Amino acid sequence: MADLPPPVQGPTAKEKKYDRQLRLWGPTGQRALEESHILLVNSGPGVVGIETLKNLVLPGVGYFTIQDSAVVSEADLGVNFFLEERHLGGSRAEHTCNLLKELNPDVQGDFITEPVESFLAKPDSLKPYTLVIVAAPIRPELLAKISAYASANSVQLFYIHSVGFYSHFSIHLPPSFPIVDTHPDPETTTDLRLLKPWAELIMFAEEKTKSLDTMASDDHGHVPYVCLLLHYLEVWKKDHDGQQPRTYKEKTEFRDMVKKAARTDNPEGGEENYDEAVAAVLKSLNPPEPSGAVKELFKDPECLLLKDDASSFWIIAHAVSLFYTKYGVLPLPGSVPDMKARSSDYIQLQNVYKSKARKDLAEVLDSVRFLERNINRSTPIEEKDVEAFCKNAAHIKLVRGRPFQVVQAGETLKWGDTAKSLAQNLTFQDSLIPLYIAFLAFDEFTAMHDKDALGGTPRAPGETNPEVDTEKMTGIAFKIMDDLIKEAGTFIEDPDYSEAKTWVGEYVQELVRAGGAELHNIATLTGGLVSQEVIKVMTEQYVPVDNTCIFDGVKSKTGVFRV
Repeated sequence: MADLPPPVQGPTAKEKKYDRQLRLWGPTGQRALEESHILLVNSGPGVVGIETLKNLVLPGVGYFTIQDSAVVSEADLGVNFFLEERHLGGSRAEHTCNLLKELNPDVQGDFITEPVESFLAKPDSLKPYTLVIVAAPIRPELLAKISAYASANSVQLFYIHSVGFYSHFSIHLPPSFPIVDTHPDPETTTDLRLLKPWAELIMFAEEKTKSLDTMASDDHGHVPYVCLLLHYLEVWKKDHDGQQPRTYKEKTEFRDMVKKAARTDNPEGGEENYDEAVAAVLKSLNPPEPSGAVKELFKDPECLLLKDDASSFWIIAHAVSLFYTKYGVLPLPGSVPDMKARSSDYIQLQNVYKSKARKDLAEVLDSVRFLERNINRSTPIEEKDVEAFCKNAAHIKLVRGRPFQVVQAGETLKWGDTAKSLAQNLTFQDSLIPLYIAFLAFDEFTAMHDKDALGGTPRAPGETNPEVDTEKMTGIAFKIMDDLIKEAGTFIEDPDYSEAKTWVGEYVQELVRAGGAELHNIATLTGGLVSQEVIKVMTEQYVPVDNTCIFDGVKSKTGVFRV
């Protein structure tokens, strides 16, 4: 009995519960989700914020808090599925919090019923939270205060606005927000290094192809296509002055050469391994060059000149850049695609690649340890973090976060380096920039029409006098558009912009017609979009929206742009 292997352990109850999402972002992503604490600053109809939280409670966010001073009204019952008639007159924050917690017992929730003005006036009121979601409308000075806190403390901030058939959200990320695990297309992650093979790979390929011409048919049809390509590359170089195929024409000729070498005198009429080799020529015979984004990352001042308080990301990036400078290639990921081959040969080939990947990792890790000692870092970087970086080095993404536009009453917006592209996009028939301008006008209108001098929820356009509000908000929108065009350095007299003004006016009219109300189906869809981006940010996986997304529910269109 002592010689029997231990019993196979099945998945835990937690792994069964979160099986689908663990396949998406893995245990590390799930852990990051469970260690987060989200604050929702909810106001107005309050539907889109709750729908966003719903989609974060279900996958198991650790903790959430709802700040909402509203009392449940009849209007809430018509749009919010988390409220019932028995809740009328009660705290909207309390009841939505309790019902959200019922969706997932693993999640803890809390609520704050005091007004947002007094809540934010307390020192360190935002300190417990790792991510903040603000649902419009909110007074601009309060949004500016939250935005300033997010900038100073590198806290992620989301601003959501849903009105009628339209919605938008903006993401405020830190100035340097690196993403190591971007989950690129699997086809783009295969790095076979056929144009820069190392000694062990060359020896393995030579051994498997040394008697290729006299090999038995069954053996010939099971030579891994990696070995075939390396073999025929050597044949090609003998006839081309030692040069590898570089141009598309040369690669096509090389592909034809490999195709003709396949045996056809067999029952199948061809060989699957040769078919795989032919299919891999154009995508595999490319120099293992890093992308422009990765090269820019290596040139970044934070990477070139490490500070004493440098994050683990920049230390590893610096170590990988040293590796690239030395060898002209990134560390080998070590993965091998499936292919026609005997199991023993395929395992050997895998070991060749994995061995090289481990060797590259060890060299990068040595550099990391040296850098840690050089800057007197107290906590050593874990090897698994270095390994993850090396595996994904070719697809690392550095998002340069920036604050989104906070509209202040009567103040001119500053567009900076995005003015030109936004102004140019105004003239496109399918552009959603006019809708974004209409939303900015909505924010400025509410900033100019507080219900009372002491605060509270601002009055939305269309609540009392739609015709007058449409005229006022249209004027605000046209001024925002004129200021954008002037900052971009173009002329408002351009006839194309007169059509863009028409589009802006139509969007304004529709926003006013909604009277600040949210449609549940639009709010639900928007909540799904936002929660997806929140998960990307919290897990630091996949690539989030950078930095504004607009949704047109009438045309069923979305647009993403940077402001």
